[in-house]
Amino acid sequence: MKRVIFAAILLISVLTLAAPKKVAYVINGSLGDQSFYDSGYTGIKELEERYGVQTRVVECNFDPSLYYPSLMTAAQWADVIFVISYGFEEELKEIAMKFPDKIWINIDTVVQDEKGVISSVDYREEEGAFLAGVVAAITTNMTELAGINPQKIVGAVGGDDDIVIRSFVYGYEMGARYIDPEIQVKVIYVGTWDDPSKGKQAALQLYAQGADVIFQIAALTGFGVLQAAQEVGKYAIGVDSNQNPLAPGHVITSDLKEVGKSILMIYDMIVNNSFEKGKIYSLGVKEGAVGLAIDEYTRKILPQAVIDRVIDIQNKVASGEIKIEPYRP
Repeated sequence: MKRVIFAAILLISVLTLAAPKKVAYVINGSLGDQSFYDSGYTGIKELEERYGVQTRVVECNFDPSLYYPSLMTAAQWADVIFVISYGFEEELKEIAMKFPDKIWINIDTVVQDEKGVISSVDYREEEGAFLAGVVAAITTNMTELAGINPQKIVGAVGGDDDIVIRSFVYGYEMGARYIDPEIQVKVIYVGTWDDPSKGKQAALQLYAQGADVIFQIAALTGFGVLQAAQEVGKYAIGVDSNQNPLAPGHVITSDLKEVGKSILMIYDMIVNNSFEKGKIYSLGVKEGAVGLAIDEYTRKILPQAVIDRVIDIQNKVASGEIKIEPYRP
C-alpha cells in the first residue's frame, strides 16, 4: 500500500512539474461584460487555484492596434495562450508560427494554420440557442403570465452580424418553431459589443413591435436588453454566463457557453498529455459546454411542469434524439 501511495504522489509531482506554469488569456474585448469574456476569466482564475499557475489577462478593448502587440506580449511570456481572436485571426496565425513551441488555443471560432500549431474550441452554439428558442416560444404562449401578449412574437438582439451570432439566431429560430411553427422571430443586430444603451434601445424597439421575450446575444451591449425587460415588464434570456440574477423576475433563463469550464478542460488535457495541437474540439450540450441555466429565478417565472418539459428537451438534445444541424452560411 505504501508503494502505491508513493507512486501516486510521484505521478502527481511529475505532472505538476511538467505542467506549463504561465497561462495568458488574450481577448479582443474587455472583462466586465458579465457574460462571455467573464466566463473565460472564471476558468483562468480556477487554473490559478487548481494548478498554482501564473496567469495574465490581456484585454484589447476592441482596438485593432492592440491585437498584434497583445499577442506578441502573451507569446513572449506565457507557455499556454488562450485567445478569443475575433478580428485578428490572421495576426494569431502569424505570431503562432513564430512561437510554434507554445500551446495556442483559439476559443469560439476555428483558426487553422499550415503547420497545425493552433487548436480551436468550437462550440455548437446552435444547440444552446435552440433551447433558448424553446423557452422563448413556450413563454410567449403563456398569456397567463404578466407581460405576455397574445401575439406569437419573440426577439433577439445580436452584438454584430457575424457567423457566430448567425449561428445563435439560426438555433434560436429552430427551437422556437420546434415548439410552435407559427412563431415569428424578429432580430436586430446592433453593431457593437460594449454599449448597453444601444442594446436597451434595440430591445425597446422589439418589445414595441410585439415581442415579449428577447434573447440577448450581444455581450455587454446585451445588458441593456435585460434592463429593458425589467423596465417594461417583459422577459429576456441571457447568454454565456448565468444572467438570471441581473434582472430578477425578468430573465427567464440563460444560454450558457461555458468558456471557463472549457479552459479548465483543455488545460487538464495538457497536463495529462491527451491534448492535441491543431485539433478542433467541438463542444455542445452533450459535453456540458452549452445549455440552460435553470435556477430559483427561473422557477419564479415558469411552473415546474414547464421546466420539466424544457429539461426533457435538453436531455434529448444531449442524447442526440433531437438533432440540431449546424448553421451553414
